[in-house]
Amino acid sequence: MTKRDLVVKIAQQTGLTQCDIKNVVEGVLDGITDALSAGDKVELRNFGIFKVKARRSRVGRNPRTGSVVPIESKKVSIFKPGKIMKKKVEGV
Repeated sequence: MTKRDLVVKIAQQTGLTQCDIKNVVEGVLDGITDALSAGDKVELRNFGIFKVKARRSRVGRNPRTGSVVPIESKKVSIFKPGKIMKKKVEGV
């Protein structure tokens, strides 16, 4: 499902215009992105938790040559689904 598909689906369910729904969806996604970039955790009850995790530096290998390649530390965003989402997905 793309963002466009989500906008169309919500617009059909609510009767609101796609333009209004698009602004709301983009606002929510921008809010989540801004919070994560500030280092905050975003918790949406019954849906899940978005947070930033720091990965430490490590040593990797080039699969073609086998040479050692240093991999720098970085921050990554992770998502942990909530109970209701887990149950719905497992039921599929």
